[in-house]
Amino acid sequence: MKKSIILSILLVAVTLFSCADDKKKTEPEVKTVETKEAKVYESENIDAKFKDEKKASIFNQYINLKTALVNTNAKKASQEASNLMTAFANFGVDKNVLDATQKISESSDVEEQRKAFVDVTVEVENIMKDALQSGTIYKQYCPMAFNNEGAYWLSESKDIMNPYFGDRMLKCGRVDAEIQ
Repeated sequence: MKKSIILSILLVAVTLFSCADDKKKTEPEVKTVETKEAKVYESENIDAKFKDEKKASIFNQYINLKTALVNTNAKKASQEASNLMTAFANFGVDKNVLDATQKISESSDVEEQRKAFVDVTVEVENIMKDALQSGTIYKQYCPMAFNNEGAYWLSESKDIMNPYFGDRMLKCGRVDAEIQ
């Protein structure tokens, strides 16, 4: 009987001590986590020389818009689309492309902006035909854009910087044609 009482007391003591240790161990542990800053991509220098200053302005503003989409920056894309609308207005373009550009400028959803960018690209490509005095504009293509429908964009460089996926698939695409 003495053994069972001593064993019971010992069991209670071990339980109390082990529970006390658990309370000490449940305090939150503070860890410092370093966050990675999102990389910001810059457009390259535009080496192309244009016959018409208005067409040069359109291409420069288009590249700024494309770069904002590459960076998945809806606010910047909106600002750059407004600048592109001004360049379009100075040149004189179809109402459909102005509507698409306005949609980009008024939207805060980068995916909506990217969809409208497809229509803007078609018009800018038409404007760039026979616009160059020297240099090259690259027509690039991503087959995976918009659920594998694919989409084009224009670039100042052979390097692929995908405006339809940004960092998610930055290098997805190919040079499909050159405008000279």
